[in-house]
Amino acid sequence: MRGEFLPVWSETWGDIWSPLAKHAGAPKDMFSELYREFTPAFIVASSPESLAEIAANPDKGRATFQQMKADIFQGERAVVEFLERAHGVVDDLGGDALANRYFLLVEAFLSKFSLRYDLRRPFALNPTLSGVFAGLIRELKAVTLRDPHFHSLMVDFEESLRDLSTDSSSRRIRICIQKQVNLLEALGQNSPGVAANTLGAICDQVGSWPHDKIKEAVKALYKFTCSYPGIRHGGTPATALRDIEIKDMVAMTVVLAGFTPYLAHQLDSDIAYRGQ
Repeated sequence: MRGEFLPVWSETWGDIWSPLAKHAGAPKDMFSELYREFTPAFIVASSPESLAEIAANPDKGRATFQQMKADIFQGERAVVEFLERAHGVVDDLGGDALANRYFLLVEAFLSKFSLRYDLRRPFALNPTLSGVFAGLIRELKAVTLRDPHFHSLMVDFEESLRDLSTDSSSRRIRICIQKQVNLLEALGQNSPGVAANTLGAICDQVGSWPHDKIKEAVKALYKFTCSYPGIRHGGTPATALRDIEIKDMVAMTVVLAGFTPYLAHQLDSDIAYRGQ
């Protein structure tokens, strides 16, 4: 589950729209009005003739709205924007009671399918922290799919992560961290103006940092991977304070992933935050 509306759009009829239509304050032409509000989200725009026919025929409006499939929409962001606008439409049609019913139905839908949004009044769908991180990883995977080398390194990293479910030894954790650094290094190498091939040197050439301290933080993490025995190199055994553990893998994976937007210039952070 991606945590977005598009994969579960087919479930919205039974969980949101049909119950909303049964509310005492719902007018018969509600779906005709909602459909007209939804048309900017379509990949192929509805013709004026079609919109006029749906506006004049509430039964056709309901049937057309019910039959809409996820593949006709421009993307997740367009659906979210419609859902937010729909609150205003519902409020105009049925007042506070109908608008509140709509709010509660969408809120329950978010919870049922564990979607990546937090719903706030009057009606704003905001990405959650877990949703932003999931969006970042999804966008990273989209970037790596466009390049065979990146894709190979992404697969290596994901496989090393999966391997930890059966063997979470220090050796396996070191391999996992190494694979993630390899991926970041490759992404950084591909950034404009970068000629270096090690993450530390790449950091000095990437021009995306808002402050030197962020750059220094990534370089410090890279130095850790070089200094800690068995991650990047033989390392310096005397610098290791203890054996590496699963909590180190969780921390490093999350922290390194968080720095990806600075190193992968193809990654669209706006899509990671708001959806496609």
